[in-house]
Amino acid sequence: MNRRTDPVPPSLMPALRSHIWFASCPEALQEGLLARGRLWSLKPGETLFSQGEDHGGLCCVVAGALKVGSINPRDGTHRLSLYLEPYQWLGEIALIDRKPRSQDAVADTDSTVLVIPQSLLEPWLDANPPYWRDIARLACGKLRLMLMAAEDSASMAIEQQLARRLVFAATSYGHAVQPTLRKRLRLPQEYLARMLGVSRQTINKALKSLAADRVIAVHYAEIEILDAKALATMAGHFDAALWSGLEEGGP
Repeated sequence: MNRRTDPVPPSLMPALRSHIWFASCPEALQEGLLARGRLWSLKPGETLFSQGEDHGGLCCVVAGALKVGSINPRDGTHRLSLYLEPYQWLGEIALIDRKPRSQDAVADTDSTVLVIPQSLLEPWLDANPPYWRDIARLACGKLRLMLMAAEDSASMAIEQQLARRLVFAATSYGHAVQPTLRKRLRLPQEYLARMLGVSRQTINKALKSLAADRVIAVHYAEIEILDAKALATMAGHFDAALWSGLEEGGP
């Protein structure tokens, strides 16, 4: 596929440092990633990578949004694991274990993605082995979120799962250096249903309940948070970094 790519401008560095993982990496690693990367432009529906692909590499959403998920082989339904917006990273698992991609990453809107190909990144990491630990830290952060989601699914009512998912999305999953609340989220009901593994009717009922209590307002393909503290109370205990973002946002 002929894909339009562009060099990475140094001016992108401050924005990338808004993500807590990238900001915590050694400066030489930050610079090394940008030096080996290119910016890929994607149209809505265009695939960044597909399940089963062998070519790895580390990626970061710079603009737009990516849907990350896989196809259920039993019934052909699409499972949505993550909805990634700037400046969220992905691709670290295949980079570490050298196995094929386990999921698809598809642009939801016009998007720009920083891509550091494995062919350039892996030899450099091998020459600087301490940096592999930083890549592992990125994977561990994702694993913690997945384990939390699995526990939530097994122990919480769908209304609480939904509240928690909205809190995480509104505060960049706790990955922002300076947590702030985004009061408008692009999360269509279909996406929420696939992320939580329930029917769209179930999500619609839960959203209506939150809207009736004036906690949120539901718009076309978008959810507006009206009362962040009430939403946080419904969501239950979570990381303090998320709470500070909600506190700043206020009701």
